[in-house]
Amino acid sequence: MSNETKSYKAELVGVFGYPVAENPTIVMQEAAFQALGLNWRYLTIEVRPEQLADAVRGLRAFNMAGINLTIPHKVAVIPHLDGLSPEAELIGAVNTVVREGDRLIGHNTDGKGFVRSVREDAGMDPAGKRVVFLGAGGAARAMAVEMALAGAAHVTIVNRTSDRGQPLVDLLQSKTPAQAEYVHWQRAYAVPVEADILVNATSIGLYPHVNEVPAVAIASIRPGLLVCDVIPNPPRTAFLRAAEARGARILDGLGMLVGQGAIAFKMWTGVDAPVDVMRKALEEGLAA
Repeated sequence: MSNETKSYKAELVGVFGYPVAENPTIVMQEAAFQALGLNWRYLTIEVRPEQLADAVRGLRAFNMAGINLTIPHKVAVIPHLDGLSPEAELIGAVNTVVREGDRLIGHNTDGKGFVRSVREDAGMDPAGKRVVFLGAGGAARAMAVEMALAGAAHVTIVNRTSDRGQPLVDLLQSKTPAQAEYVHWQRAYAVPVEADILVNATSIGLYPHVNEVPAVAIASIRPGLLVCDVIPNPPRTAFLRAAEARGARILDGLGMLVGQGAIAFKMWTGVDAPVDVMRKALEEGLAA
């Protein structure tokens, strides 16, 4: 008879958000746990802004291995943590928390997931590239910082207002090796001929507004330009379809979502994520 005692204890991770019911992260993380035979569970937890401090205390009390943060908690969670990674501190937002002993450390994997997708899914090295971001919100901030740290030579931030756009440019100029500029987004933005990568970092085109496209002069999109969209649902947005019709290469938001999820999976479990399993689970989940 074996002296080993069977354990029924599962390791817990999850996501805090409000609203959070449509967040699909659980689909890929649970598929990954199952594929590797890990006794882990991913919980999708609705947390109102005024309940965030209590939720983090609950995370500690439950000895959870970590948590993802989505809107509106990515910045608000920072005072409730014990430390930040250098990238999270630079970006000023946290989307992944990892328990290290009794300490909760905040990370930001959004931008890293995008860089990973550019490299692995699009087969392009960011080093030396000229990148244009449409929008200057949290997603643009994370991606722009990580692309600059990955060696992008020049970053253009195109935004309707300068109150977000210019501070992001100032951050890139002062804290990363990249050159950066702010462009006021008026009417249809014409993509510079020297641009290598164009990224829609806005929510324009997100379900159910699937026919909306960012205000870009489609005629300025040239063959060979890599056009990316952060929107995972639908993955093949109207903007990407229009860019592809112009001969551009395209990269959908599923790659970024899977990439950041795979990085978080490794941080929590210490095991390499089954990326193909995660993407397939997401594709099937969103299709359903």
